[in-house]
Amino acid sequence: MLLKDAAKEFEFNCKCRKLSDKTIRNYSKLISYLLEYLKNKHMVLTLEDVRPAYIKAYIMELQEQGKKPQYINDQIKAFKVLFRYLYEEGYTDSILTERIKNVKMPKTIIQTFTEKEVRAMVDFYHGQSYMQLRDKLMIMTFFDTGIRVSELIGMKLSQIKEEYIIIYGKGNKERVVPKSPMLSKWLFKYINTREHFFEYRHVPENVFLSRNGRPMTTEAIHRVLKIAGKASGVNQDIRVSPHTCRHTFAQMQLKNGLDLYSLSRLMGHSNISITQRYLEGLKDDEVLRACKATGILMNI
Repeated sequence: MLLKDAAKEFEFNCKCRKLSDKTIRNYSKLISYLLEYLKNKHMVLTLEDVRPAYIKAYIMELQEQGKKPQYINDQIKAFKVLFRYLYEEGYTDSILTERIKNVKMPKTIIQTFTEKEVRAMVDFYHGQSYMQLRDKLMIMTFFDTGIRVSELIGMKLSQIKEEYIIIYGKGNKERVVPKSPMLSKWLFKYINTREHFFEYRHVPENVFLSRNGRPMTTEAIHRVLKIAGKASGVNQDIRVSPHTCRHTFAQMQLKNGLDLYSLSRLMGHSNISITQRYLEGLKDDEVLRACKATGILMNI
């Protein structure tokens, strides 16, 4: 079987599984790098001629080129998904990547916003116009729910319930995130203003829309956050972005005593090991305070 045909069939399978377009594009791009390497370095064009040693050699070459561990591990993940699919379809007698390990990742402490910075960013947009309310509510939603920027962009009015929001995450997986009374209050104000602002126009059901009635873009949301972060005097070492809001949500939930398994569900993580990264940023005194609040003898 030609490797290019195997890659194409795998892509069709990803579409059947309803993976996001972004995930499919990423898999296809990373797999194409391996196929190009196998062709140029080992003159391998068919699946039958692929050897695990060739894949390992490619990974070593990436390391020698100074590629970051996360970048290399993203490639390994794509290869593993591909070769597992080919094995399950009966094209190979074994999973060619079964003994290939991820590259060791350096431990990095996730820099998050302080409570003071969160308050300042939320309070920065304070007008009653549609744009001011929209920008304020987007920031509030990030901090109150920990959702991804793509989830916020795709959120529809019908997903907002009285005490929670239904979120459709990666792979269109559904999860429920609670919303605070504070967020509910501002959502009510915003939705009323939104209805009046677009009263005579047909617009999408997306909660957050541009001035012209189109769904928000990632770039526009980043800009809203950066303006608020700069005006609020956020530490220059912190990257002001929706993902940092998500990190802040996770760490503050852990500080307040939420267990790791519940947090993992709220974040929409496929594996709890992903959620565990947020523990590394907690300081000893923060862990101690959380333990006091959740101690067994004081809560029975």
